[in-house]
Formats: sequence, structure tokens, C-alpha cells
Amino acid sequence: MNLHKCLAACGLLLSVAACGKDNADLDAYMASVKARPATPIEPIPEIKPYVRFIYPGHEIDPFDAKILAPDKGASQAGGVVPDPNRVHEFLEGFPLDGLRMVGTVNQGKDLWALIRIPDGAVHRVRAGNYLGKNNGKVTKVEETSVTLQELVENGFGGYKEQENSIALSDKDEKKK
Repeated sequence: MNLHKCLAACGLLLSVAACGKDNADLDAYMASVKARPATPIEPIPEIKPYVRFIYPGHEIDPFDAKILAPDKGASQAGGVVPDPNRVHEFLEGFPLDGLRMVGTVNQGKDLWALIRIPDGAVHRVRAGNYLGKNNGKVTKVEETSVTLQELVENGFGGYKEQENSIALSDKDEKKK
């Protein structure tokens, strides 16, 4: 242990002795840098005052709660509402993004689309059937896609119609 203390003390003495060198060249450099003339600093740019612009026709306060209140008169007078008495079909239990179109079948004069559900089973649908969580009624079946009309909430307590489709899957997706 004594040897370690002796070596540490020697190392400390050597490092302190190294600091006592002549710093004349460093002092000369610092003096030359301080003697240089100072470069001028660019002035701060002038800040332009804010000019308020009022858009014509926008006098309604966007934070007024009456704007966000549902318009009950519009939804009752001809608005779209889902039929509460309609019996739901099996494919309405799956979200639309979980369903895949894998082909079509001609049966008589009807063209049926083959729809694969997430567990791998395949079901057939034609125009008039329903699928998806948003009351999606199939309006057209083509060789490459199924078009459907959905009823989605409009955010004001009512519903609006929205067209959507499922395209034919070009690759066979395998379950992991």
C-alpha cells in the first residue's frame, strides 16, 4: 500500500512540474489577437408590425358552442338513419379492413364476390347484402372489386352516406 502512495505522489509532482514551462509564445499570440480591430456586428433587423386581416364572410365565432350542437331538425327531416329493425348479416360482425375479396363466382345471372374473413373462411356476397361495421350495403359486384354504401356518423349526432370498396387481393395472405 505504501508503494502505491509513493507512486501517486511522484506522478503528482511530475504533473505539477510540467505546468511551470515558459508560456511566452502563448502570451504573444493572445496579445496579437487582442490587438486586432473588432469586426462590426450587424444591426438587429427591424420587426414589421403585425397587420390583422379580417376575412370577409367569417363573422361567426368558431368557439361558439351553438355551432357544434347537433341539428336535430335536419336528421329527422330526410336525414339518413340506419334501420333498427333490420336483421344484421354475419359479415357485419367484422371491420371492413379485416375482410378480403379473393375472387368472384357467376351463378345464374348474378355475380357473387368471395370474401375471406380473418379466420380464413370464405363467404359469398352479392348486391343487396351487408358487410362491415358501418351498415355497409353492397351496391355493385365487379370482377375486381365490391362497392358498398356505408352509413357513418357525421359527428353531429346523425349519419351520412359514404361509398367504400374492397378490391380484389392480388396476393394470397397467409396467417402467421
